[in-house]
Amino acid sequence: MTGFFTLLHKELLRFWKVGFQTIIAPMVSTLLYLLVFFHVLETRTEVYPEVAYAVFLIPGLIMMAVIQNAFANSSSSIIQSKISGNIVFVLLSPLTYRAIFFAYILASIVRGLLVGLGVYLVTLIFFDIPLLLPLWAILFVILGSAILGALGLIAGILADKFDQLAAFQNFIILPLTFLSGVFYTLHSLPAGWQYLSHLNPFFYMIDGFRYGFFGVSDISPYISLVIVSVSLIVISLLTIKLLRSGYKLRQ
Repeated sequence: MTGFFTLLHKELLRFWKVGFQTIIAPMVSTLLYLLVFFHVLETRTEVYPEVAYAVFLIPGLIMMAVIQNAFANSSSSIIQSKISGNIVFVLLSPLTYRAIFFAYILASIVRGLLVGLGVYLVTLIFFDIPLLLPLWAILFVILGSAILGALGLIAGILADKFDQLAAFQNFIILPLTFLSGVFYTLHSLPAGWQYLSHLNPFFYMIDGFRYGFFGVSDISPYISLVIVSVSLIVISLLTIKLLRSGYKLRQ
């Protein structure tokens, strides 16, 4: 396990040494989202009974920050290693591809959790935020960050330069995140948009995570848990297969 922990340590140091950029900056951006959308949509959006809109908004923004930073961590690491050429030292090591996968994913989870925890602690200063079912919240935030960490690996492997990676994030990750119920409840949408939301796997991450705070959700948290868990298994298997094949890594 020495090689696994060495790679994990390297990935943790990679984002920790530039913590102002990788942790503090995303926290500030998320708090700005809270400030803007709270003032714009406070009186225009119906949420759960006896839940203020700002309090409703906070869990969604925390999860959004977590998954976006988990994706950014693994994707940027892989693409930087490919461009600089040092990915060869990882591939030539005696590590199994599963060990490589888990090292990158765990580092992504840690970065996502640090950003999410920072946002949560800051918002506690200004708002009284309930956390009725913390185990549910922890479970969904770990599963969600693991999924986006795996997607980040896939994006980093497929991309040849930063422009392609940015396109993946701007045209896939960002729209799916914004249309996942971060800023609204599912029942506030027209029927057609509700149907489309059910096709968005990010919706189940947000809804399940929010259930951990309020004990209320748009759909059953058990359904969300199954869908998110299955998504993680499928994406993880695909990612490990790409790592094993060496596609766009061994050139």
